[in-house]
Amino acid sequence: MTIGIIGFGLIGGSLAKAIKKVHAQNSYIIGYDTEILYTKTAYEEGVIDNIATNTQSAFANCTVIFICTPVSLTYKIIEDLLPHVAKDCILTDVGSTKYNLVCKVNELIKKVDKRVYYVGGHPMAGSEKSGYLASSPYLFENAYYMLTPVGDTPEFILFILQKMIERIGAIPLILSASYHDFATATISHLPHIVASSLVHVVKENDGDKKHLHALAAGGFKDITRIASSNPDIWTSICLSNRQQLKKIFYKYTHILSRFLDALESEDEEELYRFFDTARMYRNTFSEGPSNDVAKGHALLVDVKDEPGIIASIATLLSTNNLNIKNIGIMNDREFESGVIKIVFGNKSDMLLATEILSENKYIIYY
Repeated sequence: MTIGIIGFGLIGGSLAKAIKKVHAQNSYIIGYDTEILYTKTAYEEGVIDNIATNTQSAFANCTVIFICTPVSLTYKIIEDLLPHVAKDCILTDVGSTKYNLVCKVNELIKKVDKRVYYVGGHPMAGSEKSGYLASSPYLFENAYYMLTPVGDTPEFILFILQKMIERIGAIPLILSASYHDFATATISHLPHIVASSLVHVVKENDGDKKHLHALAAGGFKDITRIASSNPDIWTSICLSNRQQLKKIFYKYTHILSRFLDALESEDEEELYRFFDTARMYRNTFSEGPSNDVAKGHALLVDVKDEPGIIASIATLLSTNNLNIKNIGIMNDREFESGVIKIVFGNKSDMLLATEILSENKYIIYY
């Protein structure tokens, strides 16, 4: 299969690496980026098979083309590609907003009267780091990868994309484009704005001695980590999803206003309810995705921060013939001690691992 990837930053680079990892023998990847160093490095590493010099004719023989650029550039790239791509080519993107783009691109395809398919895509995976050097073949493992087809998208087209997504370790989830934009405005875009605004609060209220800057560690650094992300991408995201973002931003400011009212009136009961309701609902997040969409089975292991601990656990499980799908240190401070997340391919392996680790005095969370 010939696969095109346009844009070789964190997501595009990770896609290429993940696809090569599982399809090394039967995939031919063509890559393009305005930053030639990214594609040159990818070629030297064997991640791509050919460096494209344009976003038109170079992709003429591709079966699937992933457009991994900021949302504001996607439409123009598709417009340039359409006269050149092969019949039955699948075009998809990885942008964080979908509705306007899906509508515009599918109208464009109808006008050119060519049998080409576009399906909006959005992997719910990322990092505060950016660029090809930050990419990883494991970025998408056990992450939701949303697809937003239109009503007349053939089932076989969705099937092809779903299988590609599953093979790189992600969990495909099909949503309407409008609901996707509401969901991402709520759980992704607004949190990024909040994180950045908290950084602004510290910056604008710090004194000459920079005490706030020095103290802004621990929990503050954790909840503002995403504020270090690429500002070009987030400017594009906010502008392209401004309608949904304005709706959820209004609801958020209403919640803050209610809190401020309770604070001013010294309403202890309301303040307690504010924190307790959030605490109880937040604690349900650790239960993970529901069974109807989840493909992975994970457990969390409480460990001491000492050299070799991951190797010790991996060895213990492998000697009992358990296959680990993914393992890593949790990236936040959910628990006071160190926590390792281990993902298995099925429930029975996860239950057996729980039994083995418990017998060896490890504390297990779900």
